[in-house]
Amino acid sequence: MAANNKTSGGNAAFHNFNNQFAHISDPNERRRLALAEIDKAPFGWYHVRAIVVAGVGFFTDSYDIFAINLVTGMLGLVYWKSGKIPEHSDTAIKVSTSGGTVIGQLAFGWLADVVGRKKMYGLELLIIIVATLAQALTSESYSTHIVGLLIFWRVIMGIGIGGDYPLSSIITSEFATTKWRGAMMGSVFAMQGIGQLTAALVALIVTVAFKSQTHPAAKPSACNDACRTAVDRMWRIVIGFGAVPACVALYYRLTIPETPRYTFDVARDVEKGRSDAGAYLAGQSSGEIDEIRRVEEMQRSAELDVPKASWKDFWSVFLQWRYGKILLGTAGSWFLLDVAFYGLGLNNSIILAEIGYAAKDNVYLRLYNNAVGNLILVCAGAIPGYWVTVATVDLVGRKPIQLMGFTLLTILFIIIGFAFHKLSSNALLGLYILCQFFFNFGPNTTTFLVPGECFPTRYRSTSHGISAASGKVGAIIAQVLIGPLRTRGATASNASPWLNHVMQIFAVFMFFGIFTTLLIPETKRKTLEELTAELYGEGIAGEEKALAAATGTTDVAVEDYGKRVEGQ
Repeated sequence: MAANNKTSGGNAAFHNFNNQFAHISDPNERRRLALAEIDKAPFGWYHVRAIVVAGVGFFTDSYDIFAINLVTGMLGLVYWKSGKIPEHSDTAIKVSTSGGTVIGQLAFGWLADVVGRKKMYGLELLIIIVATLAQALTSESYSTHIVGLLIFWRVIMGIGIGGDYPLSSIITSEFATTKWRGAMMGSVFAMQGIGQLTAALVALIVTVAFKSQTHPAAKPSACNDACRTAVDRMWRIVIGFGAVPACVALYYRLTIPETPRYTFDVARDVEKGRSDAGAYLAGQSSGEIDEIRRVEEMQRSAELDVPKASWKDFWSVFLQWRYGKILLGTAGSWFLLDVAFYGLGLNNSIILAEIGYAAKDNVYLRLYNNAVGNLILVCAGAIPGYWVTVATVDLVGRKPIQLMGFTLLTILFIIIGFAFHKLSSNALLGLYILCQFFFNFGPNTTTFLVPGECFPTRYRSTSHGISAASGKVGAIIAQVLIGPLRTRGATASNASPWLNHVMQIFAVFMFFGIFTTLLIPETKRKTLEELTAELYGEGIAGEEKALAAATGTTDVAVEDYGKRVEGQ
């Protein structure tokens, strides 16, 4: 009797490719056919749906992170008589998200390699939904201040946000067609820009909606009970809206199939997955496994030409410089990038002042200008940068774009830092927008793409989580250490006397990013198996490559992997 090799899951956005070839008994042949089906698939609506399902997570992540920059001003009006939130409270609320994100990136990245992508995908979105709603409904008491409550829930939310980074990246990567894999992953990441835009739009809408209650307050201290009540409702609406798109995508995430690459290369125990799926459909908590069939399946799985995952194997691989330098390149580049990327975001209020959207005394104008000013900055620099990368990354390549981005950002920060007091406000604004553009048409996007492609399947999620967590450590450093440098020696007439020196520090970080970029490989238009073969010498393609090198023959099988597999 033929073994049942089917796995559970599948929907309109994520087709179950494994089940399409479940009738084939040889595991290597089944692996080749299933992966070739994914790699050679022409781009279509199926891929668009997959991008939307994965991208909603990044939309939500960005919305929640960006919205707090607009919300903290509202919190100051509600909970402080001065109408302004203290700087240490503002920093603590924002840094708490980054702290939680580091935990989520490491934990979910590792768990996705241990228990599978399917089991973890959707869980991080549930965490975000719960934490977001909890923030919107929370209120201080005599024993607990609002800042402490928000910090707690934003750490929890940050764990969910962190989990979305490795999961969405590798799931999109492992389901994407080879030809347009970079554009698909880039489109998922580009939803961050849409999330920033939506946060500013929602803040603008609620500000206008409550104008009658806030406009009479000529200054923050004049915000009476009616004004405070209106602003209190405003910030809760802005925060709570972040749960809406997450709820929409939750079903698709919870019902995706396991990626064929994980099923073949890591899980190997197909029989257990089949029996558990049958038990779920029968309303049982667990299923009975046919141990004879399971042994047969495990014996077949042992024939797969890919190494098994283990901590010993992980360290043996990445402690070797030729492999470890790749992880150093992805993690180091992300760290260096985020120091400047998040550090520059701390200066939004200064830039808004330069373009005529300075904070006003009137409560309504203060909130209105903050929302509109942020809309301008996002639309002018961030969003165009994301989508230019999507359009070019599979043509130009990841490494050239990242190298170009770090180089141009180094030059831009040198100009801003050393000519800060000589440049006009319009020139500073233009340079700031250029920085935003080349962050996103540059390392901010490529540092997300490359870790999802250049590592073996069994460590792909863990390595992406380590790389992403390194970036968030850089963000924390920017917010906690470098940010306060901006106000060193501040006076009543000059609130940021050290801003030019901070820009010079950012230039140094961008300069070192050029060298970490040299450590990463180019992944354009290569299957994930080809990359594993070229970089680590593993798998069927790796063995063929080694044999070709030993015999002096041309490695046609590796170079034409997709066509060879399709022909079988």
